[in-house]
Amino acid sequence: MAGFDIDRVLERLAEERPIFHSEADFQFALAWQINEMTPNAGVRLEWPFSLDGANRHLDIRLRTPGIAIELKYRTSRASVALDGEQFSLKNQAAQNHGRYDFIEDIGRIERMAAEHPTEDRRGPTRGYAVLLTNDHLYWKKGGNGTNDEEFRIHGDQTLTGTMTWAKETKPTKQRKQPLTLSGSYELHWKRYSRLPTENGEFRYLAVDIG
Repeated sequence: MAGFDIDRVLERLAEERPIFHSEADFQFALAWQINEMTPNAGVRLEWPFSLDGANRHLDIRLRTPGIAIELKYRTSRASVALDGEQFSLKNQAAQNHGRYDFIEDIGRIERMAAEHPTEDRRGPTRGYAVLLTNDHLYWKKGGNGTNDEEFRIHGDQTLTGTMTWAKETKPTKQRKQPLTLSGSYELHWKRYSRLPTENGEFRYLAVDIG
C-alpha cells in the first residue's frame, strides 16, 4: 500500500504507548498516531457500513488511500506503572475465541474490499487485521488435536481456505460457523514492546488484505 506502512506506524506508536488499558484505548491511540503521520488520510473511528445484510462498524477507516483496519487487543494478566499511570490488565484467556474473531476480521475486510474494487466514496478497497497481545499462547505453537487447531495463528504459517472447529466442539452461537478466506496469508509476528513485569512482552500480527 503506497504511502502507508502499518509496521512503521506501530513502531512509532510503541515508543509512546507500549501498553494500553483496553482495545478502545489501543484503537484511539493508533488512529491518533496515523493522523499525526498521515494528516490527509481522513481517519475515521467506528465507521458504519453494511455487509452480509447487517449493519456494522469498522474500527478505523482511512479515506485516502482507502484502507480498512480491524483491531484486536487480547491480554494476559499484567500490572505495571508507567510515567505515573497504572496499567492493570486482565487475563482474558479464551484464546480459541480470540483466534476465531481475528480470522473473522480478515474475512470481513476481504468482503469489503471485493465490494469496492476501485477507490470511491463508498468504502475501503484494502485493509489490515491487527492483533496486539501479551499472551504468548497466540504466537507460540501449541499441541496438536485441539478443538481450534484449524484456527491457530502462531508464527510462520499460512491462513487460507475454510477453517472449522473440531467435530466434538460446541462453540458459542456467534462463533459457530466455519470461516472461509479467499486469499492466502503468511503470518509473521513482530515485537511491539517489552515491559518490566510478568507477561510484559507484547507482540503484534498485522495481516495485509486486499
